[in-house]
Amino acid sequence: QVQVVESGGDLVQAGGSLRLSCTASGLRFDVLAMGWFRQAPGKQREGLSCIKGSGTTFNYAHSVEGRFTISRDNAKNTLYLQMNSLKPEDTAMYYCAARLTYCSDAWPDYNARGQGTQVTVSS
Repeated sequence: QVQVVESGGDLVQAGGSLRLSCTASGLRFDVLAMGWFRQAPGKQREGLSCIKGSGTTFNYAHSVEGRFTISRDNAKNTLYLQMNSLKPEDTAMYYCAARLTYCSDAWPDYNARGQGTQVTVSS
């Protein structure tokens, strides 16, 4: 059974940067498609991006385009989300999720989902 755990959330000032990490266990990492999602208070969970084991990336959220970058290190079983030029509206709980092979922007499609890490951006 695949398990994922996020880390790296913090309080940061607007304009700042943060890098989130997500480690996976339970299955060979390079067969997993890994996704990042976020959910702000009172809003629906939003798919941000996904990366296949091969490194192919898919970006789903126009609001973070050009500011957030997904990447992975298969040797370390770790997924990353580099977040630059952070805005107060980026404040949310950030989640990573894993599924076999193919990316999806739909949270229910993922078999393994993390508990989230909080990112708060102050103005």
